[in-house]
Amino acid sequence: MKQALEWGEGDVAQVHETVNRFCERRLTAVEVRRRDEAHEPPYDLLPEFAELGLIRAPLPVEHGGFGLPWGQFCLIQRRLAYNAYFAASILNRVVTFGAIPIIRFGTKRQRENILPRLLDGKALVCLALTEPGAGSDAKGVRTLARRKGDGWCLSGRKTWISDAADSNYLLTLCRTEGETGLTAFLVDREIAGIAMTSLGKVGNHCMPSWDIGLDDVLISDECRLGPIGEGFSVIDSALSFSRASMAASALGTARAAFDLAVSHAREREQFGRPIGHFQVIRHRLADMKFEIVKAELLVEELARRIDKGESVAEIAPMAKLASTETLRFVTEHGMQILASAGYALESPMQRYWRDARLYTFGEGTSEIQREIIAKTIGL
Repeated sequence: MKQALEWGEGDVAQVHETVNRFCERRLTAVEVRRRDEAHEPPYDLLPEFAELGLIRAPLPVEHGGFGLPWGQFCLIQRRLAYNAYFAASILNRVVTFGAIPIIRFGTKRQRENILPRLLDGKALVCLALTEPGAGSDAKGVRTLARRKGDGWCLSGRKTWISDAADSNYLLTLCRTEGETGLTAFLVDREIAGIAMTSLGKVGNHCMPSWDIGLDDVLISDECRLGPIGEGFSVIDSALSFSRASMAASALGTARAAFDLAVSHAREREQFGRPIGHFQVIRHRLADMKFEIVKAELLVEELARRIDKGESVAEIAPMAKLASTETLRFVTEHGMQILASAGYALESPMQRYWRDARLYTFGEGTSEIQREIIAKTIGL
């Protein structure tokens, strides 16, 4: 296999072959089920992603990346998520919550000290945004950053923060005392005053979630990411890329669920013939395919605009909305087609179904995506 560092502009086919081989080797059905049942996170995959060049793939060449078009990166995400959403998710997070915000808003020291570790798969950044009273209303954040000498003192609470305990840094949004607006900070996980409690969930067992208490956490001003009072812009930029990543990943899992439903419809017989011969099943599968293709076209258009440097203010929420609602639609109907066979714990369909329910509200609810779209048309 060609080494990732030899990738060039004409090596897209090699990139995808590399991902296919990785999936066949590391994301088998047996392994994915084992991890889900053991609630085992995929952090061990990050050094392998780094070795294969997947973390560097979509990042600018001048910052150590390979400059792969975002459209091609979306195909990588879809391929990973076809086998295991958690694999695509952890790659998405290290790129969109870690590398991209630091490249766009970080200081020279932050880029020199943190970025190489992210690119080598040796560090992880989580997004500490949601609070008990601030989820969809991100501007309602109450976690406070107070000036303390040359640095800051952070106090407050964040909740439902994915991968927090194993992240090296918390990308944290705070209300800045005495200032207008919010400010973003990269908070070292090991700093005193941070307490975490694990939160149980119905699905996504390989992506642990945490409640975080910040009790007078003292940090230097060097931890600030971007200008004071402009933290919402930092987070909004990260979310634009993360929603694009989530959209592509959701479609990878939707394709897997659809293929499983089609296979079952061809093999399962009732009344003397495969159930796929009955119109009620055929049309259900046709609707599933229709929704997947519509969402894929939106995600491809989003990737095209990212690659062209065009505004994604309107298309990003559309792609996130379409893909996550499609995944929910496909897994719901997939469960109905498989019936008891899908409800059995050994079936991947029940995992697709459980996990899918998160994405229509994770990283921005479907309702908020519609609000964002409405604002782009002046409503």
